[in-house]
Amino acid sequence: MARRARNRLSVRPTARRKPRARRPGQARRLLSGGNPQIAKADGDAPVQAYIAAMPGWKRDLGERLDALIVRSVPRVRKAVKWNSPFYGIEGQGWFLGLHVFTRYVKVAFFRGTSLQPVPPGASKSKDTRYIDIHEDDQLDEAQMATWVKQAAALPGWIP
Repeated sequence: MARRARNRLSVRPTARRKPRARRPGQARRLLSGGNPQIAKADGDAPVQAYIAAMPGWKRDLGERLDALIVRSVPRVRKAVKWNSPFYGIEGQGWFLGLHVFTRYVKVAFFRGTSLQPVPPGASKSKDTRYIDIHEDDQLDEAQMATWVKQAAALPGWIP
């Protein structure tokens, strides 16, 4: 019987490696643009872990935005999905998301076209509007709180 040569280019199942456990005190991994890599999970704890891992001035901004959202919408629901914090109302969907980029933090209002005034940043999605906050920008907390309250009162985005 002739022995067939094994094709070295054949597809073989590969063992998936588990991600290494993070040691206490070890910094969280940052993705491109400085966005923290946080495991997908519901609740305040993963959102706080995300904010704690935000680099530099963005951490202070993340803390301010989180506090403003909680003050404006006391029954807010939180989660980290797709390496971004999401804020919503139980049974109503998500109304806001944050994402860190190299030079700014993006705040996404998923029903932003329904807000008054409409947030300035356009999106590929017809309903979504953005606010890009850079290091030297002055955050208009009163306007942001108004938008957050309005957004929370609308039906949210359900992925």
